[in-house]
Amino acid sequence: MSSTLKVSTSPLPGSRIALEVGVPGSRCQASYEAALLKLGRTVKLAGFRQGKVPRSVLLQQIGPLRVKATALEELVDAVLRDALSQENLEALGQPELSGGFDTLLEQFEPGKELLLKLEMDVPPTPKLKTTKGLKAEAQEVLYNPERIDELLEQSRKQLATLVPISDRAAAMGDVAVVSFSGSFSDTNEPISGGSAESLEVELEEGRMIPGFVEGIVGLKLGAETEVNCEFPSDYQDETCRGRAAKFKISLNDLKAKELPTLDDAFAQQASDKETLEELRAELETRLKADAEKRQKQNREQALLMALVAELEVEIPESLVKEEINAMLQETAAEMAQQGLDIKKLFTPEVVRNLASKSRPEATERLQSSLALQALAKAEAISVDAAVLEAKMKEVIRGLSDTNRIDQNRLRAAVSEDLLKEAVFAWLEANASITIVGAEKPAESPKSKAKPKAKAKAID
Repeated sequence: MSSTLKVSTSPLPGSRIALEVGVPGSRCQASYEAALLKLGRTVKLAGFRQGKVPRSVLLQQIGPLRVKATALEELVDAVLRDALSQENLEALGQPELSGGFDTLLEQFEPGKELLLKLEMDVPPTPKLKTTKGLKAEAQEVLYNPERIDELLEQSRKQLATLVPISDRAAAMGDVAVVSFSGSFSDTNEPISGGSAESLEVELEEGRMIPGFVEGIVGLKLGAETEVNCEFPSDYQDETCRGRAAKFKISLNDLKAKELPTLDDAFAQQASDKETLEELRAELETRLKADAEKRQKQNREQALLMALVAELEVEIPESLVKEEINAMLQETAAEMAQQGLDIKKLFTPEVVRNLASKSRPEATERLQSSLALQALAKAEAISVDAAVLEAKMKEVIRGLSDTNRIDQNRLRAAVSEDLLKEAVFAWLEANASITIVGAEKPAESPKSKAKPKAKAKAID
């Protein structure tokens, strides 16, 4: 039936189109008859076998409006699919009926031609004003040799022996065992989750909310104190954000950290290296690699910003909403991995606020992706099939359970990554980048010393 549809389209702002479809009267009649048959199979009436209710009785029982509504729902869905296929169009999100369903229902008459008017988002068509000769500025990232000593010191703290202290007050760097209870300063209401018995706290800045650790410093064993604190404005529990609080704290136990000597024995305990010299060399290699990686990321980001500045595109609202939703799901997944209660934290109000705040970043992400797609198309940049296959085999070899992997999705993801690499390589060759003022020396989470079970402190 799709060949009999009269279809016309007209562009609208925001990567949308208006679609008008003339539906033949014969198709309207067929949809009405199909709806009658469908409803007739489901209606049960005393004195009639199911599915054998006469047409006149059925119409009297359920009413002609219900039949027309059922017919129209099926008709709109089917006609829309056929019209999109006939015109080779792709709709993003849910198309909208101009005037609404009720208005269309009033116009619907079996056997008579029906004019459907819809509006819908369609995939944007990104274009670049220019591709070659772009100019970009990237911050320089320097390798900082002082980071080696910092990492070694972190590992010493991780491998420290805790020694009981009884002859002095608590000091920064100690480990205190405290009991405490907290309440809000303005209402004296107890803070949910704001109390504990015998909690071990490392006396370091940033371990607790501002003012808490500082209140413990100076206490002696068995002493009690009351400290005034204020929850940060971005605290994870929204009921506490920015509110002043007071905590009654008692010091139950106190321990000092006895750091291991920085020697070969420490290197063997902290890593898989035999000597301290080997460990230092390993850290130097890692930090230099991190600096190079950060420098590469800075160059790519600078090139991407220069490319986006040349982008001409209207991004449909449905794509923005889809990107925002993806970002919220990423945030929820990260919080869940930290053991946080997502259902409790993600209230409707929090979700709305997060969605609103995420909109600018979502738009930027879409612009970046569309700019790269436009460049790949404009300069005919593609991924060689042999390269893709080789990369697929490499990735699959690194997977532990290949039976649960969707091969098509994996191939699409690998292909996208390879294409992005090829696009950035093209940009590097066809744009000029100026390296400016050194960025703060590289410090990557992967370069930090971290526990390896209890035996190794540097992984």
